[in-house]
Amino acid sequence: MFSEHNKLFTIGQFAAIHGITKKTLMWYDEIGLLKPAVVGENGYRYYTYFQSPTLETILMLRELNVSIPEIQTFLSNRSAENMEQLLRGKITELNHTISNLKSIRQALVSRHQDMSTILNIDLASICIIEQKKSYLVTVPTNENASAETEIESMINKTKQYQLHHLHDAAYGSMIPVESLYRGDFQNYSALYFELPTPISKRGLHTKPAGKYLRAFCKGSWDKLPGRYKEILDYADKQGFSLTGYSYETGINETVIDNFNDYITQIEIPIKLE
Repeated sequence: MFSEHNKLFTIGQFAAIHGITKKTLMWYDEIGLLKPAVVGENGYRYYTYFQSPTLETILMLRELNVSIPEIQTFLSNRSAENMEQLLRGKITELNHTISNLKSIRQALVSRHQDMSTILNIDLASICIIEQKKSYLVTVPTNENASAETEIESMINKTKQYQLHHLHDAAYGSMIPVESLYRGDFQNYSALYFELPTPISKRGLHTKPAGKYLRAFCKGSWDKLPGRYKEILDYADKQGFSLTGYSYETGINETVIDNFNDYITQIEIPIKLE
């Protein structure tokens, strides 16, 4: 048994035992990660049984996406404590990556839904849908503030909530339903963007779950008042009232060149009797 443990393996044999290529072992040698136990006069590399645990450790850490410099640092001072710290750090990094991927997936799903909606909507229709509760970051509007100032405020809010860009979240504007009933179709109260997975709900606007009236308006924003009149007339004929806020969202701005093709999605909660 002792003689077997001290047997020298060629680079090809050692690579085959561990399921890797000779090229990988040669690279590990070149960067000083795992040098052969013996280099013959002919330049051939030879490895021993006792180097297997070190190589398996390297391969395991590489599968866990640990960088070469990090592995080199660990191998220079191998211990359970250092391995625990290394793996804990990688878990933290992975959790951050997973969180980012979830945000990306949510954005992809949302954009895909928008495109599917655009391809299938009847712009003249008004329908009733069911919505889940969601949470919005809002920026109050001010008739005396310029558009540039309000956009800058929105951008600052995205940074505050650690969004990379405004387009990373669904965004739009809000107008109180009571203003619509008064015929004041320009009384916007806030701009907003949605947080898919808020860490804290404090200070956020809750868009309630429940039934919503949904409609669309194609064209520039000066067409919205006329569309709101049609919406209010529809609700009256159906015998229900609207409540809260109207949430407006542009759903096709990324795929149009002419503002006359702009589509605004309008969603308004239906008041429960």
